[in-house]
Amino acid sequence: MPRRTGVAPKGEGIKNGAIQVLLALNAVVMVYPLFVMVLSAFKTNAELFNSPFALPESFSLTNAARVWGETNFVLYLGNSVIVTASAVLTILVVGTMAAYAIARYPFRLSGLVFLFFLSGLMVPLKLAIIPLFIQLDALGLINTRPGLVLIYVAMGLPSAIFILTGFLRTLPTELEEAARMEGASELRIMLLIMLPLARPALVIAAIQNAVPIWNDFFFPLVFITSERLKTLPQGLTVFMGEYNTDWGVLFSGLSLAALPIIAVYIVLSRQFIEGMTQGAVK
Repeated sequence: MPRRTGVAPKGEGIKNGAIQVLLALNAVVMVYPLFVMVLSAFKTNAELFNSPFALPESFSLTNAARVWGETNFVLYLGNSVIVTASAVLTILVVGTMAAYAIARYPFRLSGLVFLFFLSGLMVPLKLAIIPLFIQLDALGLINTRPGLVLIYVAMGLPSAIFILTGFLRTLPTELEEAARMEGASELRIMLLIMLPLARPALVIAAIQNAVPIWNDFFFPLVFITSERLKTLPQGLTVFMGEYNTDWGVLFSGLSLAALPIIAVYIVLSRQFIEGMTQGAVK
């Protein structure tokens, strides 16, 4: 009998089904804490302690109103946006130039330079907090936004260079050669030909660095002391007391703080998928 085509083997179907089940479980594990956090934003402390996983008795915006009225939420939000956007933009600009030089212009020590940047992935920056504090204090960058941005740039550059270098090395050299034959400059080749093709890698590097910078509490706590320069994670600690914590209001503030970065993540994810699709078609 002729073998039927278009029908997946039984073992392949079981494998695909198991993968789908694992992905679904992973989605539940990732989304459920966010779901509980949003529900907790509408509860009082009594509701949270009596029924932490149940639906709130009413979806009142009292907690959100307290976050808005009892804290400088807009100021903290603005500081987080400025610091995160400045750090991510600097990481992408500097990281792209370094990765492009390593990937497209190989030289004798390019491998050593690449390993130098990768060494930043092996040593957490928090281990060097004391010498880092002394250095920033000598530069007059304590309690300033530029000082905080420089810390995040140093923290994010190794991963960005690693991602961008690997992606840029996969791009065909024929594109550059054709552009050079047409008289295009090296800067024009990089900006107009190579970087548009590297958009998926740029989006990945941006997302990977934006999320931890937005959520970071440690470095602002150490290097920022002024109320007008506090970021969202640091500013929301006003609802955490030594003997009492208003958990409902705190969860409401965390939910509001998560909205901007979730929106950015969704937008960049769509652009990533579109860039991958365009690259595959081309």
